[in-house]
Amino acid sequence: MTKGNHQRTLDNQSELPRRQSRWSLAIGLMLVIGLAVVVIIGTFEVEPPQRTNSAGSRKLVFHNKSQTANTPHNTPHINVWWDDIPTAVREVTDEPDATSSNIHPGDYVGPESCRECHQKNYDSWSHHPHRWMNALADASTVVGDFSGTSISYLGGEVTFFEENDEYRMRLEREETRTYAIHETIGSRFFQYYIGKQIEGPESEDQATDPQQLDHVLPLGFWIEPREWVPVVHILDELPDGQRVDPFDVTSYQNNFSHYAAACDRCHTTSPLGDVLSSNANQLAREVPGNIQWEVANYLAEERSSWLPPRHKSLSDSQAIGLLNSLDAIPASEHAVTLGVSCESCHLGCREHAEDPKILPAFFPYSPHLRSGSVHEPTDLGRTHDNVNWACGRCHSGNRPQFAGGMSTWNSTEYSDAMRGSCYSQLKCIDCHNPHQAIGHKWSSTPAKDDASCIRCHQEYASEESQAAHTHHQPGSEGSRCMNCHMPRINEGMQDVVRTHTIFSPTNADMIHGNNPNACNQCHTDKSISWTVDYLEKWFGSKFDGSRLQNQYANPAQSAALGWLQSENEAVRLVAADALFRTKSEWDRDTTIQDALINALDDPYLLNRQFSRHRFEGTLGVKLLDYGYRFYMTPKEREKPMAVLRKVLRAAFAETTLKNDD
Repeated sequence: MTKGNHQRTLDNQSELPRRQSRWSLAIGLMLVIGLAVVVIIGTFEVEPPQRTNSAGSRKLVFHNKSQTANTPHNTPHINVWWDDIPTAVREVTDEPDATSSNIHPGDYVGPESCRECHQKNYDSWSHHPHRWMNALADASTVVGDFSGTSISYLGGEVTFFEENDEYRMRLEREETRTYAIHETIGSRFFQYYIGKQIEGPESEDQATDPQQLDHVLPLGFWIEPREWVPVVHILDELPDGQRVDPFDVTSYQNNFSHYAAACDRCHTTSPLGDVLSSNANQLAREVPGNIQWEVANYLAEERSSWLPPRHKSLSDSQAIGLLNSLDAIPASEHAVTLGVSCESCHLGCREHAEDPKILPAFFPYSPHLRSGSVHEPTDLGRTHDNVNWACGRCHSGNRPQFAGGMSTWNSTEYSDAMRGSCYSQLKCIDCHNPHQAIGHKWSSTPAKDDASCIRCHQEYASEESQAAHTHHQPGSEGSRCMNCHMPRINEGMQDVVRTHTIFSPTNADMIHGNNPNACNQCHTDKSISWTVDYLEKWFGSKFDGSRLQNQYANPAQSAALGWLQSENEAVRLVAADALFRTKSEWDRDTTIQDALINALDDPYLLNRQFSRHRFEGTLGVKLLDYGYRFYMTPKEREKPMAVLRKVLRAAFAETTLKNDD
């Protein structure tokens, strides 16, 4: 499971009205379309009607990536036509197969059809986190402790239990509300739950979204320590006092996250034709070539119940409202599978299943779709761009960023990768086997990782050239390609992991912004002045002294310590992780030790969670034994923190003695 896929984004806000029926929702949306359309559309614009046929053709344009006014006009995009694709467009675009398709519902056969010929891949996929990204909640899928256990949170009590052959979550404070759990999200580090309210003080006449719509519930299960914890990144993370309060009805409804509208497009496998119709903006983020899509004709043919009567007469705003409403239809009603299965990447494989000689295509085709041009016909095969787009369809989007433009937290790895230069040649599958789970830790060796880079950068194949380039001993941590060019600055599920933006350690934006640089992530005891001196000496890099003076309060102190004192919570999280990784560098520095202990009292719940995980793994001190819960309020943390300051200082001292021995 990836957290990023739960966040409510501008593309899918929970302002969508409740869906009473497929087309009546669309009609209802027309009445309130004004602000909702502005919020939901994001990067999509409506062009004036182009009267190229009797019905008229209206184009809804979905650009790739995050386009601006300065984005080149020829950047690949998806044109969604409400009516027929105009004749003028058809004449200049390619129609790979006028009679067949690989994105309609009937083109999909499901993973069981792949098993007979691809047993090994099927078995690997069966244990892959993709497989369990989303599933119905039953005894075979639920990993949380629903034995009646409970936790205290924000002055309330949350109890997890089973009743009437269903899993339940009950929240009690001033009022009591019970939620029935219907589906699960994830299985690798955390498992979150999807359900809706079945008991509470509201009457039927007062029915709220949480009573009518399945949504991501506020507590999840941390699998490794087997604990219930608050969910994170369903919305933007905020400091204490500003996060959602699940016991407060107003706070909960204002931060409501409708699972179908905000999450399941990437957590399930749906026919790509459905996704093109309901969420073209997601697909367009990293689309490798232009697509012309005839949406109303597809829906009339394949999903007629999603259209209102006389749909051809809808106005522009009504058509937009209808398409936006489709994203709120639960995937369970039309998906190929819950979870991510074979045809999420390979697209509809019915033809291949019936005749193995017909290989699956990696780019969509349909009688309702045109692509490329007559001069450059679309390559449907296993090309570099097509294969990467299979990943980019979900692993793309917007996240908070460091000064250098890299995302601070995960699930948009492909968007990050495209911010570097290597992916003009590199494919995601060069490093990741799509059929094999990574596991809890990256299992490839540093030597293998280096070899992946050297395949293209042959000038660094010899040890002599590596030493000249890195200024470190070959085979040492300082000579490893990824340590310098893909440092650990990305918040993963329970560890800080490597960014997928491949960039230089001399990146001036990161240095000038007092954001984590690769050098000081290893040399945590060294100052930014020390780092800048070496970057200038070794690589001729130049930095603005006045900007450094403005950003670094004390350029002579440990740069990592400065990060730990940053106002940016993402910088503080990376700083704590880097300091724990290099513990031998600071085992005698009580200033840094105290700063790390203070990280357990960080205003951000997520930072406290990561710090607790690191303290327990590094020093072997079980913080729960001292009454510390990372999700406590500041007042509740005061007493356990007073005790832990003494306990952890003693643990640091003991670690120092062991290192001396």
